[in-house]
Amino acid sequence: MSIKLLSAGLLVLLAPGQATAGSWTPQEMVAAHNLYRTQVGVPSLHWSGSLAARAQQWANTLIQRRTFAPRRDGLFGENLYEVVNGRATPAEVLKAWVSEKANYRYDSNSCSARCGHYTQVIWRDTKEVGCGVARDAQREVWVCNYDPPGNVVGERPY
Repeated sequence: MSIKLLSAGLLVLLAPGQATAGSWTPQEMVAAHNLYRTQVGVPSLHWSGSLAARAQQWANTLIQRRTFAPRRDGLFGENLYEVVNGRATPAEVLKAWVSEKANYRYDSNSCSARCGHYTQVIWRDTKEVGCGVARDAQREVWVCNYDPPGNVVGERPY
């Protein structure tokens, strides 16, 4: 199994409380985000159906195009996660993004390596998240969109 990060047959968009066999729920994804947000004292995120629909559309597109790249319109924050020959859970996706915490230096508000996934997850001003996942025979792609977006140059995440 290989995993990629970026700042799968297709799965239908889930409504809050709805799950499919071997799948995830929006509550799981929000809880996974909020676990890390509480550690730095920022407000909890809430699920957005419209952001989830947007994220699902992009996840579907990435699978169909057989590519892995961020959406370039800059309207919302975005985190991507890819698994090849495997499946992930919301907790695993968030653990991967938050692993970048080791690269973030609060005192200088800088990164020694990639840390934008982490800072987007914990960005204090972000209020809503919506995520989608798509799969094909080999790949699984997760996309989460954030509003308002984080990672504003010169600002601290919390």
